[in-house]
Amino acid sequence: MAGTLRVLSLRGAEIAGWLPAVARLRIAVFREYPYLYDGDEAYEARYLATYARSPGGVLVVVLDGEEVVGASTGMPLAGTEAEFQAPFLERRMPIETVFYCAESVLLREYRGRGLGHRFFDEREAHARALGAFAWTAFAAVDRAEDDPRCPADYRSNAPFWARRGYVRQPDMTMALAWKQVDCETETEQALTFWLRRLDCAK
Repeated sequence: MAGTLRVLSLRGAEIAGWLPAVARLRIAVFREYPYLYDGDEAYEARYLATYARSPGGVLVVVLDGEEVVGASTGMPLAGTEAEFQAPFLERRMPIETVFYCAESVLLREYRGRGLGHRFFDEREAHARALGAFAWTAFAAVDRAEDDPRCPADYRSNAPFWARRGYVRQPDMTMALAWKQVDCETETEQALTFWLRRLDCAK
């Protein structure tokens, strides 16, 4: 990792001041495959504010000097929207026992330096410190293996997630709508959850 990089783990009121920079970063990174998200800052501001309001919310930021080049968020699943909770309720998993690890976004030139592990380390440590969680979870967008929009140099994060101890749950899916870069209107996208027992080894 470059010596100029700093990682901050922020909670509660500490989060609010960082949200505009994180919103811009999310828009830039999620525009890439596989999300192809054509985002706007107004929506991002509303979405990210939930992490600042959540008593158990956490924001991990990576700084190169004063520039935010990476960010990751998490909060108790019980504080998320109904779409996120429904697959757990259908499986009869108490949502109070699950900590939701949301996005991890990192500019391309900073990838491959161990920051993906740092994002998970910080959020899992935060969940353990809160003391109420047996599981961590996240959701990832589903794309066909032969999707023609997939760039030649794309590498799936699935092997990395599996090494972290996360297991894809094919029966735990949800649909979220967003405007893609190749569409004029919002379309629903399928996402599948991955789970990890919080007390298992990395």
